[in-house]
Amino acid sequence: KYSEDYIKFSFTCQEKEGMDLPQCVICFKVLGNDSMKLAKLKLHLKKGHPNLLQKDEDYFERRLSGLKWQRLDSTSAFYNKTSNAVHASYIVAYKVAQAKKPHTIVEQFVLPCAKEMVRLVLGEEAARKLNDISVSNDTVLRLINNISEQVVDEIKKSPLFVIQLVESTNVALCSQLLVFARYMVEGDFKDKFLFRKTLDTTTKAQDVMEIVNNFFEVHGLDWVNLVSVTTDGAPAMLSSRSGFQTLVKQCAPMVSGVHCFIRREALASKTLSDQLNAVFKRLVKVVNHIKSSALNTRLFKRFCLNMCSDFDVLLFYTSVWWLSAGNVLNRVFQLKEELDLFFQAQRKEEFRNLLTQSNLKLVYLVDIFGILNKLNLQLQGKDANLFSYQCIIKAFLDKLELWIVRVKGNNLVQFPYVDAMLGEKEAIRTEILDHLRNLRDEVDRTREGLSFIRNPFTTDVNSVPEEFLDLKNDFAAQDTYQNLPEKCWASVTGSYPNLSAHAVRFLLPFVSTYMCETRFLCLLHI
Repeated sequence: KYSEDYIKFSFTCQEKEGMDLPQCVICFKVLGNDSMKLAKLKLHLKKGHPNLLQKDEDYFERRLSGLKWQRLDSTSAFYNKTSNAVHASYIVAYKVAQAKKPHTIVEQFVLPCAKEMVRLVLGEEAARKLNDISVSNDTVLRLINNISEQVVDEIKKSPLFVIQLVESTNVALCSQLLVFARYMVEGDFKDKFLFRKTLDTTTKAQDVMEIVNNFFEVHGLDWVNLVSVTTDGAPAMLSSRSGFQTLVKQCAPMVSGVHCFIRREALASKTLSDQLNAVFKRLVKVVNHIKSSALNTRLFKRFCLNMCSDFDVLLFYTSVWWLSAGNVLNRVFQLKEELDLFFQAQRKEEFRNLLTQSNLKLVYLVDIFGILNKLNLQLQGKDANLFSYQCIIKAFLDKLELWIVRVKGNNLVQFPYVDAMLGEKEAIRTEILDHLRNLRDEVDRTREGLSFIRNPFTTDVNSVPEEFLDLKNDFAAQDTYQNLPEKCWASVTGSYPNLSAHAVRFLLPFVSTYMCETRFLCLLHI
């Protein structure tokens, strides 16, 4: 066994295949393990380097330091320095991609700031060490692409995977296609960004299909392993004759198409009666009168500041933004008095009349869209599946049924602004009932999944396959299920292949395009 004292005789230790071998720091010769004896090491120094017999231990320590820099194995200082620098480069590239920032930010901003902070806190020598980290624009871009390739490699190893994709036009009028993937790895589900492509000309379903198909072919992804495709409600995606989902099913007939649940809820929330819809349009007209004029916007802001109002700006209505209608209506309601006085000062009786005539219906719209916005926020987020969405939608439908009963009894407590109107609320009660019934009918009831997927340990044994009996009595699987139901099914694919395959096809698909939508917001800053 190697001893630290052997350096006095010019020998250090090199590990190879789990065995310590003596290595001379002068001639770099590596001896066998049987030479790890003091007498043999002294003999090598005497015969091979007789002129160094009188050198002290410090001399051999210096030669050892030089040897460490020349080694290419994992014990060398050069290896450790280079390895740490490369690791740091990968970490920075991953953090930039995760934060959805442009890759050029590292060389232009992050590294200069890091050097300055290290120089001030740790000194100039420590700051110079950061020069070993390669974070040029090209390097960071290449590392980010390498991370993407790692995602593709993981997808190839997964027995099943799903994708969500959205095509949208950014502020530069450039059409972008974003694709995310969800797959199984190490007994768990993982969501990762897959790729982004630009559509240079048309944005038809065939164009989208061509891009996705080319990506699959180049990276060796198999359509057979694709379980589902989640898209928005655009005709290019959902058209029954030539939509993207239809084209995908021609390549893989077993793939299921999913229409984003959040968009379906947003569409259902737009179910207004003719009278309520007319009121909403009139209020948007009021907002646009001020927001479309830079002068009116500045004047109204100054007007609100002089009145010490809680808000000083109105919000533009954008139909494609899920929460826009509720936010716009709430802001108009909060600034209703300021708007009335502002239009009075401008002698705009037309807009004053619009506000006055719409007062009672505005109050109800503020209440109901506030509720719908809360529902929308519940549906947003990652790691959602069919059952979690089903619970939220089912709870909302039950609430609608309860509210209908309450409104029939003249109880409007769930609509606080309407309830505060006292004697006036009776005039709109019938219209509220009609709208709630229409809303109930429009909110999509998601299909019931198989009960053994939701909870395999409480299901009636008479309604499930025989393989289920083994799973029901698997206590290790029960422990996993208590914390993470999805991970439970992903972790038992080997033990219960038939059951898990069926369950994963329910749990794996994306139920919304939330991840794509949030990434599009980040493109505004890139």
